Amino acid sequence: MTIDRRSWLKGAAATAGMAATPACAVVLRRGPAPSDRVNLAVIGAGGMGAANMERLTSQNIVALADPDLSHVTKAFVDGRGAPIAGRAVLKAAYDKADKYADYRRMLGARKDIDAVVIATPDQHHAVAAKMAMERGLHVYVQKPLTYTVREGRVLNDLARGNPRLVTQMGNQGHSGDDGRRVVEMLRGGAIGDVREVHVWTNRPVWPQGVARPAAQPTPAGFDWDVWLGPSTVGWGYNPLYAHFNWRGWAPFGCGALGDMGAHLIDFPVWALEPGLPTRIETRHSAWGENERPAEAAEGDRRGSYPLVTVTHFEFGNATGGPVKLTWYDGGLMPPTPRGLPPGATMKPEGGVLYVGSRGKLMHETYGQNPVLIGDGAAGRAAAIPQSLPRIQGSIDGHEMNWIRAIRGEEKVSSPFAVAVPLTETMLLGIVAMRAGQPIEYDGAAGRITNVADANRYLGRTYRKGWEL
Repeated sequence: MTIDRRSWLKGAAATAGMAATPACAVVLRRGPAPSDRVNLAVIGAGGMGAANMERLTSQNIVALADPDLSHVTKAFVDGRGAPIAGRAVLKAAYDKADKYADYRRMLGARKDIDAVVIATPDQHHAVAAKMAMERGLHVYVQKPLTYTVREGRVLNDLARGNPRLVTQMGNQGHSGDDGRRVVEMLRGGAIGDVREVHVWTNRPVWPQGVARPAAQPTPAGFDWDVWLGPSTVGWGYNPLYAHFNWRGWAPFGCGALGDMGAHLIDFPVWALEPGLPTRIETRHSAWGENERPAEAAEGDRRGSYPLVTVTHFEFGNATGGPVKLTWYDGGLMPPTPRGLPPGATMKPEGGVLYVGSRGKLMHETYGQNPVLIGDGAAGRAAAIPQSLPRIQGSIDGHEMNWIRAIRGEEKVSSPFAVAVPLTETMLLGIVAMRAGQPIEYDGAAGRITNVADANRYLGRTYRKGWEL
């Protein structure tokens, strides 16, 4: 019997998800020949896409899709326009790859793609991922996984129905050694029972809380219609949206919470197993108003997200008992905990503080540099054995972990089964912000129970031709 290359890759990926048996172990130790390299495409090839693909140059990069190829070229030069030596291999791969403005055309035309990296603005994530998965392609999707709660559930259902597809969200801290040790220490009782968590970030570091600017002429070669994609707003081009700055604008991104929550909230959700939040309230500074509301679709009248937010999550169904988690962005932080060891500080860039019945634990954004606070906490932590596997390359190995999982060599670190509930938790903070009042949430039903009208914020409408 002859097995084609794609069937082998799919079978290997399925094998990687099974419990290891002696027969299975032979497959897992198999060294793929050069011809078994994964054929990759990237959607959103500049910016974060280039950062992801730089770690994947050992594979075959066969195609890329980006509505602004001139922006992609900027990924290979520094601020002075000089070539970045460390990206020469990626540049050579990009130069050889087929190029498209519209990923719909790429996915329709190329039949040799095995897997796709998606690093677009948030409004495209679910649409691009669903298209790729429906074509039998493995997907690596940047965080936040989706723009809305309902999109996450659609992707999760698709992943469950196609277990041979290897899915990964780009929250690289999930593959980090320090972050995995944090989870082990918390689960092992190093600081006792945790009922209170504080999470903070210095984001936004892009424009937020500002009014929408007037449209400018679209730069030559930039397909603005494709960049808008599923979004229903009729906004013209402005550099205040593209490229990096889209994160702060409601039709395109998910603000600071969507940008950094996947890194920071990941660890308390992973370690404490709280389930979905049951009550959420977001306090915030003023929204940046859309000065041209007649041009905007209903529900998109707000322009940029508030500059500062504080979101209170209550997890009433947490495994170990109710948990409260407070999110701070825009530079706000919780009070400094008493008893910090000499030299330890709360990093303004971001961190997580767990308050336990027998001490406290604090770490940085990606789970790094954990600090134990309280008498006996360090000793208890030292006695807790390793229980989670370590990922080759730690944080820097997150992309190749996905490749190795596709090849059947190991389990994937942050599949959609993990990423979807985490993303849903984050996005519910934005839903509460839009609702303007506390919301009570039935996670099993995926429904807000106390403010019926707020349920519309769990989903969205799509522009024709870009439907989910």
